[in-house]
Amino acid sequence: MQLQPRPLAIALSVAFPFAMPALAQTSPLPSVVVTAPREASPPAGAGSLGAGDVASRRSYVSDTARLLDAIPGLSLSAAGGVSSLPAIHGLGDDRLRIRVDGMDLVSSCPNHMNPPMSYLDPAQVRRVSVWAGIAPVSVGGDSLGGSIVVETAPPEFAAPGQGPVAKGEASAYFRGNNGAYGGGLSASLAGESASIRYSGATAQADNHTAGGSFKTDGATGRVGHALPLDEVGSTAYKSRNHDLSFAYRNGIHLLEAKLGYQDIPYQLYPNQRMDMLGNTQHRVSLRYLGELAWGTVEVRAWRETVDHYMDFGADKRFWYGALSQPPAAPETGTPCTTVGMNCASGMPMYSDGETRGATAVANVGLTREDLLRVGAEFQRYRLDEWWPPSGGMMSPGTFVNVNDGRRDRDALFGEWERRHDARWLTLVGVRYERVKSDAGEVRGYDPGTNGMGMMASWQKRDADAFNAADRSRTDGNWDATALARFTPDAGLDVELGVARKVRSPNLYQRYTWSTWSMAAVMNNLVGDGNGYVGNLDLKRETAGTVSATFDWHAPDRAWELRFTPYYTRVSDYIDAVQWNAATNAPATVQATNQFVVLKYVNHSARLQGFDLSGRAPLAKTALGEFGVAGLLAWVDGENRTTGDELYGIMPLHARVTLTHALGGWSGGIEAVMVARKDGLSGARNEIATPGYGLVNLRASYSWKPFRFDFGVENLFDRSYRLPTGGAYVGQGSTMSMNGVPWGIAVPGMGRSVYAGVSVAL
Repeated sequence: MQLQPRPLAIALSVAFPFAMPALAQTSPLPSVVVTAPREASPPAGAGSLGAGDVASRRSYVSDTARLLDAIPGLSLSAAGGVSSLPAIHGLGDDRLRIRVDGMDLVSSCPNHMNPPMSYLDPAQVRRVSVWAGIAPVSVGGDSLGGSIVVETAPPEFAAPGQGPVAKGEASAYFRGNNGAYGGGLSASLAGESASIRYSGATAQADNHTAGGSFKTDGATGRVGHALPLDEVGSTAYKSRNHDLSFAYRNGIHLLEAKLGYQDIPYQLYPNQRMDMLGNTQHRVSLRYLGELAWGTVEVRAWRETVDHYMDFGADKRFWYGALSQPPAAPETGTPCTTVGMNCASGMPMYSDGETRGATAVANVGLTREDLLRVGAEFQRYRLDEWWPPSGGMMSPGTFVNVNDGRRDRDALFGEWERRHDARWLTLVGVRYERVKSDAGEVRGYDPGTNGMGMMASWQKRDADAFNAADRSRTDGNWDATALARFTPDAGLDVELGVARKVRSPNLYQRYTWSTWSMAAVMNNLVGDGNGYVGNLDLKRETAGTVSATFDWHAPDRAWELRFTPYYTRVSDYIDAVQWNAATNAPATVQATNQFVVLKYVNHSARLQGFDLSGRAPLAKTALGEFGVAGLLAWVDGENRTTGDELYGIMPLHARVTLTHALGGWSGGIEAVMVARKDGLSGARNEIATPGYGLVNLRASYSWKPFRFDFGVENLFDRSYRLPTGGAYVGQGSTMSMNGVPWGIAVPGMGRSVYAGVSVAL
């Protein structure tokens, strides 16, 4: 194998020989941090995490999305170990707008194994902002729910006359349950006008164990390989992330360039029939920021490429056919033809994605009270996905799942923020997006046949119909947001908001075409074990949301209590119906207690709920300061067309933390309580989960330049099921529709002791 040089490695090798001598010769000095222009005033119900919040979590979190699990209104759908999918008020994945360092990234995977937040390790994150529900048009667009903005460290420069500033940080952690370990390293060198910064992180873990046995069979479908009954199969992962940035400042102008690289050798999935066995991302972005007399202007452009590969990992059956494992061929991907057998060696799947984008935003100070924000955005996304032949029915040719998929977005927006007086603030905005999508012709493994008898696959019929159809679609989408905030006194803020938001279907929802169950189960965005078929006739989703927030607090915010009720109505909500492949029509009889094939369709939906959160000091004593913080959240989602429940809705849940601080010590006892999940999607045969309660212990000690973190997750080793974790298909014959048992929800992790250390260099 010939090794190819990687752009990031080249940049590091060029930059650091010059940077390191200066790092060695300088001492830490005061620096100037350059931040982005002020975004729209966040809603009163919004949440955020700063550098300190992130530092306190990274010893027990390898998944950047999981940093947000204590933000009111936000829940997580479990996936791979570093790729959870966040949801806000019951709307998740592509229904949220997620920006990473100003870039809109797109998941290039039929199972959405590489969502935007998976491209940063928690050690690289400096700040996260969450707009829950009512998101201003400047941070929204092509989404229905809220917005999440993730940022790495901003550029730093030496203060005038101070000379070069060198900084660095190193961190490491270990977790006992799954043997997880990893860490991060960052280093920067800054002068008055130029700076360079590197950050990198690695994370690795084996399968984790639940709090008790949750299955009756440990078979994996591989000869000689079985799992203990409490081991959650396909939960191992390994990830490596690197980021290199350069910045130059000249008076009121800032130029910044960033290079990013991710390599995931493997990330196994307990709720998907395939595993990620390779994911490589390259990204580059350029940014200009100008602070002018009339306001600020920020221009950014970026390009991202993703090479994604899936097949069956170590816990899933690899060989299919006459023998589960030909005796002469080890499980290394050897073609079945070499042993002369009618069998299939795995099911390789490849995806190539490319995203190019640019944004330009100007903040214009019209008066001392009025701020006008205008902007334009551009995005071009390309996707190809193909599945090479592996033998048996996966032959003789290549299955083309998405061919030359295109999704182009162009947007303009404007919003006006006005502070009328000390008590009133209003924000109104309008956004227009043109979204155009298209895809080329497709084919099955055997384009000349529909299969025979019980093995009918309808590949020819489905591909011919898809290829004969007009596949180009163009949507003109209008968003509008209005917020009003009233502050009658120093102890209360009241905010009312309304929004109209529109989202067009993604490429997998429109252009996956095969009704064959074996192909359909490989296209699954939600981890429920079912198969999905795209729909060329899908309409865009349109949501109307009304929300209010009542924010009671002390004048210095020593204590606070927030209550946010909301209501959302969605027309043309993209749900799914059970599908009969033989008739190529909706199933007339609903199958229950098994996995099924579904087709995406438009329905009407309604979501409603509330968030309640607060914190308060309890006592200051000689033993330290004690406080309490907590949240309570509830959301209900209904398909108004069928009367069914919406899939993946988090049930009523609460989190209460008793905090303590004394000198360099801080810690807490955290209780997590989740109600039984019995509001289920009948069409998807969603699995009910019982209620549960967990206790976590956290502690840290800071002794500059060191920080030590340690604690215990799930202190009492409670056995529980994740209500938004999907169906357990982490082991066995996952290629077959019902080759794995139906009805097992993915369990949560059992007791895990963790420890971490970081040092500022």
